[in-house]
Amino acid sequence: MSDHIKLFSPGPVEVSEKTLQAFRKPMIGHRGNDFKKLYASVQPGLQQLFKTTRPVYISTSSAWGIMEGALRNLVKGKVLNCMTGAFSDKWNDVAKRCGYEADKLQVEWGNPITPGLLRDRLSKGDIDVVTLIHNETSTGCMNPIKELTDVLKEFPEVLLIVDTVSSFSVLPVPMDELGIDVMLTGSQKALALPPGMALFSVSEKAMKRAAEITGRGYYFDFLEFQKNHEGDMTPSTPVISHIYALQSKLEDIAAEGLENRYARHAATNKLVADWVNARGWEFFAPEGYRSLGLTCVKNNKNVDVAAWIGRLKAKHSCIIDGGYGKIKGQTFRISNMGDETVETITELLGWLDDTAE
Repeated sequence: MSDHIKLFSPGPVEVSEKTLQAFRKPMIGHRGNDFKKLYASVQPGLQQLFKTTRPVYISTSSAWGIMEGALRNLVKGKVLNCMTGAFSDKWNDVAKRCGYEADKLQVEWGNPITPGLLRDRLSKGDIDVVTLIHNETSTGCMNPIKELTDVLKEFPEVLLIVDTVSSFSVLPVPMDELGIDVMLTGSQKALALPPGMALFSVSEKAMKRAAEITGRGYYFDFLEFQKNHEGDMTPSTPVISHIYALQSKLEDIAAEGLENRYARHAATNKLVADWVNARGWEFFAPEGYRSLGLTCVKNNKNVDVAAWIGRLKAKHSCIIDGGYGKIKGQTFRISNMGDETVETITELLGWLDDTAE
């Protein structure tokens, strides 16, 4: 068995040798011109991925730092958490721990938030911020972002925070066109970088709201990010190695072409879906709302998922995920995010067949 266990789990995902080599670049002073050039060099590519004309900020944190920070910057009254799985459910817990009045718009795990549900709740008029996870990684369910943002446009006083951690660069999520107020992602999923860096952009409307909020703190203060951005800096010590790797990854994405990247994710996702159907498994998320970067499979055959993954690891030096949270073992998840290709996913599916009971 190889010492390197290849990851087909939905984050962290496999990191290429080219990306790892970018991490090895020598350190530079983070308050000097070399860093300013590095910071500025990634902005055009990030704006293209976010599909925004707004700045894209770089945070030395996981995406959860920005998820909590966005609440601290924007909530004046009551926040509505759209809850569809483990991570969106956790956002409600985080909001309450921060001392905010937080309401739930909750559906059964695996199901999406529908426009009607959101409109009905917002029509009561007591919400000023909505949190939404575009692609709920724990369940493989992708919320209908265009339809939901259309609803938000009916309530212009309500700000929308969207987590795109497991959809970013898998498919287009046009921040400006959709009217998203804070769009955030992390490094460890479809960008295929190690964990530890978050990226986010903030609408002009949300920045104006932040200026009205006291108690924003410092580390995730949007105004501090903007002030430093204007000098091609970050508020706190940046994760320089990650930014070198991000620069390398943006070069890869530009070379492949965004549309080709989206098409590759769709093709590899379809391979997994065809395998699920052909082998008699079931999907956890309903048709029309399934993730394009991972597949959450219902364990309708009642196999020992942990044992299967053990065989896969021992024989083929790779792993998939055995389910998350309360559906661990009742599901398993296969990732096609990041740098995976038709060839690598086809090989994985053969290994899964080879190690099945």
